[in-house]
Amino acid sequence: MTGSGEDNKALDLAKIRERINDVDERIQALINERAKIAKEVGVAKGELASAVDYYRPEREAEVLRNVLERNDGPMRDEEMLRLFREIMSACLAQQEPLKIGFLGPEGTFTQTAVFKHFGHSVRALPFHTIDEVFQEVECGAADFGVVPIENSTEGSVNNTLDMFLTSPLKIAGEIELKIEQHLMGKMQGLENIERICAHEQSLAQCRGWLREYLPQVELIGMSSNAAGARRARDEDGTAAIGPEVAADVYELKIMVNNIEDRPDNATRFLVVGRNLLAASGKDKTTILVSTSDTAGGAGVLHHLLLPLAEQGVSMTRIESRPSRRKKWDYVFFIDIEGHAGESPVSDALANLEKNSSLFRVLGAYPKAIG
Repeated sequence: MTGSGEDNKALDLAKIRERINDVDERIQALINERAKIAKEVGVAKGELASAVDYYRPEREAEVLRNVLERNDGPMRDEEMLRLFREIMSACLAQQEPLKIGFLGPEGTFTQTAVFKHFGHSVRALPFHTIDEVFQEVECGAADFGVVPIENSTEGSVNNTLDMFLTSPLKIAGEIELKIEQHLMGKMQGLENIERICAHEQSLAQCRGWLREYLPQVELIGMSSNAAGARRARDEDGTAAIGPEVAADVYELKIMVNNIEDRPDNATRFLVVGRNLLAASGKDKTTILVSTSDTAGGAGVLHHLLLPLAEQGVSMTRIESRPSRRKKWDYVFFIDIEGHAGESPVSDALANLEKNSSLFRVLGAYPKAIG
């Protein structure tokens, strides 16, 4: 009887595997069918200059929202989004891979943000500074750039904000990335770690875990987590902290996952490009504005922003920076709900501009998904 039962289990398992094989074949055929259709889109658009001419962020946002609406499980929304992003990335790369500049070096959270937003079928180009990312996109060496704009615990990245004072680039998207810090190295066990090299912020974000599990280990601040990972690769007894991509780039094994003290720590990144986008249905607009040169007295900012309230437009973020025009003169970076080209946002912005000495729409782009 036992042998018969085992035979039945083996037969059932074989049938299940046959079903999986059948599903795999259909998935593969459908992916190739999608790739062929994507090529047809390219043909319909005619002879375009490069991959960036085929890429439509607003259309991708619509596709991904549909994925979320259709998903009934058991796969999590996050995993389903990741799969579809990779499919779209691979289909687009048939024409030519997008070139995405990012604040490097390789193995940073900014590179992780690139892959989350664009998929892995792109050419990710690391640059040394935020200024350089903007410059390379402006001159066309990169199609888009990805730069950090704010962290949920550390606040705004002022260098990114300041670049918009002089750069003609537009915001073409936003990426919200949960910051997951992993302990990585070449050694076999925690007892073999003599020192940990990582960026000061990462060390600070993991202080509680390090104090509990590795209280005797030397902590060394580095210019970036990638620099720490390189040192861990090349130096015995050295471990590093950083994102999963750093372990991949520098051939380290992840020894402990998610050692960050705050699980809600996240960083927001901006995608910068050369053109304003069409509406996607669920958008955000960022403007740069300053009060009139002749304005003065109490309530100036309230008066400036009154058109938003009158049109029922929600403001989600405001940040001030020195204007660089004269002493004690400031500009405001404001995020609002909705697309700049659609009412009521367009009506509110038209009235706001009348009361401003400086007014620019920095971008109208799809809200972050996933």
